[in-house]
Amino acid sequence: MSRRKRTRTIRSAAQSLTITENAMAETNIKYGLIAEFDTTADTLHAAAMVRDAGYRRWDVFTPFPVHGMDEAMGLPRSKVGWFTFFAGLTGFTLGMLMIWWMNAYDYPIVVGGKPLFSPIFSFPVAYECTILLGAFGSLFGMLFLNRLPKLYNPLFRSVRFARVTHDKFFIVVEATDPRFSDIDTRKLLERAGSKHIEEVRD
Repeated sequence: MSRRKRTRTIRSAAQSLTITENAMAETNIKYGLIAEFDTTADTLHAAAMVRDAGYRRWDVFTPFPVHGMDEAMGLPRSKVGWFTFFAGLTGFTLGMLMIWWMNAYDYPIVVGGKPLFSPIFSFPVAYECTILLGAFGSLFGMLFLNRLPKLYNPLFRSVRFARVTHDKFFIVVEATDPRFSDIDTRKLLERAGSKHIEEVRD
């Protein structure tokens, strides 16, 4: 290979490397700060401090449900109940309509002078339809509100975050929060008692 061709090849490789580094820099976006805690009491206290500081885009991750965490985070009542209610109401209505259609309209049979349709003997079927659709409403309502399934999260890049399913508690404040500041948010988490704070990038 001549010297000119070798120089050209090296220059092309350098340009490709620069383009790759720039693309990685563009995609390496700051996601937020993650703070680690050891106990439920420390996590509840820290969550209350973050809530009182006025943050809106943040979350708490624990290895098991923590009683009182909703109040500490200032979360409103869950909307899953509305999905359950309307899905159950739909199931009850469909159950009644199904029995009416079958017995009173599609294939009416008079037995002992009994009415072709009555909500009394239709109730067991309507009740079962209520339970069935109510359960589906709860499940899919929860998935919809939590934006699940979510196969990727920038927090998976943190090695320490893997212990959230074992014995550690974490509070994550996202960089998209209007009140987020590298310095102020980190100081708040330190005052809250976190012994380890790290930056997470996407």
